[in-house]
Amino acid sequence: MTMLMKTPSTVAASAADIAVEGVSLRYGTGATSVLALDGISLDVARNEFAVIVGPSGCGKSSLLYLIAGLEQRTGGTIRVGGRVIDEPGADRGMVFQAYTLFPWLTVAQNVEYGPKRRGLPAGERRALVDHYLAEVGLAGFRDHYPAQLSGGMKQRVAIARALANDPAVLLMDEPFGALDSQTRHQMQQLLLRVWDHSHKTVLFVTHDIDEAILLADRVFVMSGRPGQIRKVIPVGFDRPRSLDLVMEPGFIALKREILTLLKADGEDH
Repeated sequence: MTMLMKTPSTVAASAADIAVEGVSLRYGTGATSVLALDGISLDVARNEFAVIVGPSGCGKSSLLYLIAGLEQRTGGTIRVGGRVIDEPGADRGMVFQAYTLFPWLTVAQNVEYGPKRRGLPAGERRALVDHYLAEVGLAGFRDHYPAQLSGGMKQRVAIARALANDPAVLLMDEPFGALDSQTRHQMQQLLLRVWDHSHKTVLFVTHDIDEAILLADRVFVMSGRPGQIRKVIPVGFDRPRSLDLVMEPGFIALKREILTLLKADGEDH
């Protein structure tokens, strides 16, 4: 299998869609305070699919929340599209592990919620809903309610809802962590197809190393608390990638490298 390697230095700050510079995060004050993130710096290029892995409690999700503007950093700077981030914005879409759909709204109403709040006309909203439900394979479920859907289907709706706002950046916090193995693999392939069509910048957090390698252009490996970037690993396998890739020697070697870095922090996999 051809390996087309990209080095971290190929992501220049001027081309970065996400630029995190010296970011720290401390919870609490005084002797009982906890330093969760310490001097985190990373860049994610426009249209790149970047994945963060790290030991439990290292601050992976916290970093994503900071970029989303859902938490306030203690120090450093975060820019998305060159703009300093201090609060949530439509330029960033967030998909959580929990199914965060509105249970009282239909699938179509959930997807159109953001565009409706932005004041888009009904015709434009309908076109967006039709497009993104087709993208995630749920065109026939527009009038269903979340309680009538499986876990994988709910996450498809959550992805469609995030994309309907047309964010520049899609932030994903272990979105497939609660799914069974077969559904998880299906969702990975669906996400890659949608990403290929939408040309979004994606920053994805996961505990699953196989998932990280299958999805990523680059993997950011974090250290234990306080979280820092231990290493940035390019993933140079050609796309599209199939599940058969996990048996390739290059994949196994990359997985071993990441596992070794995580085990240095006592992570048990």
